[in-house]
Order: sequence, then structure tokens, then C-alpha cells
Amino acid sequence: MSDTSIAADDDAELDDDDDGEEDDEEVAGVPDPNRVVGALSKSVLEYLAKSIVDDAESVIVEVEEGRRGTTLRLHVAPSDMGRIIGRRGRVAQALRTVVRAAGAKEGVEAIVDIVD
Repeated sequence: MSDTSIAADDDAELDDDDDGEEDDEEVAGVPDPNRVVGALSKSVLEYLAKSIVDDAESVIVEVEEGRRGTTLRLHVAPSDMGRIIGRRGRVAQALRTVVRAAGAKEGVEAIVDIVD
């Protein structure tokens, strides 16, 4: 093997994408300042809530950053409140668990509040 083929193999190991460009999402552990904090968590919560309720147009998710983490406030139509909470709060707890996992993927602690 020549030296140039070894160098090409090393470069290929650093870049896992097939586009041939290096990833610039994080440089030396510094997050991209143009990213919206909690965007993935918000998208997941909106998608799940709209899938559960009858009136999908009334679903609103507000994002607020605080000391405890990112708080997502979920607003739904009063007639859909029972669907979102579920029996004994099981649907609400499942929503919180899935959104917390989505937040963990982005490195954010996501907290879901269901608002009247």
C-alpha cells in the first residue's frame, strides 16, 4: 500500500457521511448558535398531540427556557383535554416520556406542561 492510499482511508474514517463533506454541527463541543433549543422536542410533541386529538388545528405548543430546562406548554381544545390526559394520566405520562427522550437526543431537558 502506498502512503496516499493510507491517508485516503484515514480521511474516510473521519467522515461517516457519503456527501464527502465534514460535519460542522458541533465544532470542538460548541453547539451551533443558529439552532433553536428544543426544536426536536417541540416537533415531536406537536406531531403526537395532533395525532391524538380530534381538533388538530387547536394544538399549540409554546417553548420557554428556564433553570430546570426547556418547558413545553401544550394547549389543546377543551373537548380534547380528556384524550391528551388519558385514563389515570397514562397518555400524558407517555407523551412526557417520549418528549423527554427527544430532548435528551438534543441535549435538552424537556418538560411538558398540559395547560387548560
